[in-house]
Amino acid sequence: MRKLNGMHLKHVPMAGGGITRTAYTFASQAHVSVGPLLKRANLSLQQIKNPRRRIPVKDQIKFLNLVADKLQDEFLGIRLAQTLDLRELGLLYYVMASSGTVGDALHRAARYSTIQNEGVQINYRAGKSVTVTFNYIGVARQPDRHQIEFFITILLRVCQKLSGLALAPLRVKLMHHRSRLPSEIKRLFGEHVAFACDADEVLYPGSIATAPSANADPYLNALLVRYCDEVAAKRRRNSSTWQLKVENAIVPLLPHGQARIGKVAAELGVSRRTLARRLAAEDLTFRKVLDGLRFDLARRYLQEKELPMSEITWLLGYCETSALNHAFKRWTGRTPARGP
Repeated sequence: MRKLNGMHLKHVPMAGGGITRTAYTFASQAHVSVGPLLKRANLSLQQIKNPRRRIPVKDQIKFLNLVADKLQDEFLGIRLAQTLDLRELGLLYYVMASSGTVGDALHRAARYSTIQNEGVQINYRAGKSVTVTFNYIGVARQPDRHQIEFFITILLRVCQKLSGLALAPLRVKLMHHRSRLPSEIKRLFGEHVAFACDADEVLYPGSIATAPSANADPYLNALLVRYCDEVAAKRRRNSSTWQLKVENAIVPLLPHGQARIGKVAAELGVSRRTLARRLAAEDLTFRKVLDGLRFDLARRYLQEKELPMSEITWLLGYCETSALNHAFKRWTGRTPARGP
């Protein structure tokens, strides 16, 4: 079996690559030399040119980050999602659009989301409110901003289109940190947007679940549901590495000073001893995973000039800036410095 970076391909979450191809076109139109960015993201031009080629989700995230940095566009994922023709989403869009109600459409999105992207599972809950949650599976959450913001923006647009209403969510929660959100983006996201949260989540009034879909087609929907079931059954994949599970559990706990092995083990539904044993099978310890994650996040946060050191200290779960300085010096041999 062919391997990618030492891991069997069947263990690597894959995506249809539509976001990557949209970002490639966007960057090319901005006269960016995209070839070197593809290479740094472990991608090839053949993967971009052939829409049938699936792309590792982690490489898609890396490519989006590289394009955003090159264009100096910190809201790249949102901008891409705002300009995309929703029909380009393909099968997933049409099975949602042909559903009888917006609630049915969101249920279909949750059921079939991994057809498009195996690294992000959508969960849908309806009651007094409607909650749509995005969970990362087999892919580290912490490097990503642009892919998840693309997904959230597409979700908001689809709900507006299907309902025929200028719907605004009650609340949007995102796990990554941001210091600001432009006013033109807030109009789509609503007034209640929070970052550095414990989940990636969109909350709507419960009434949206029964809102009729403007494009309902029960015959087409029944046909597409059968086809989606067949496709989903063929794409069952193995569970992710324990390192990734632990990293994704740690991120929302860090700012609250709760990133401890006992708490993380409970979040993952295993005992502390079992978690330590499973990490050891990957030649890791909990402390090593925590330390590496903090270092990666610290380097990213330091690039945000508007983010004060006191807030970076809090986001990384340190009580005092001196503790962050000490850790950074241990990692790099020098004290923290702002990016250019």
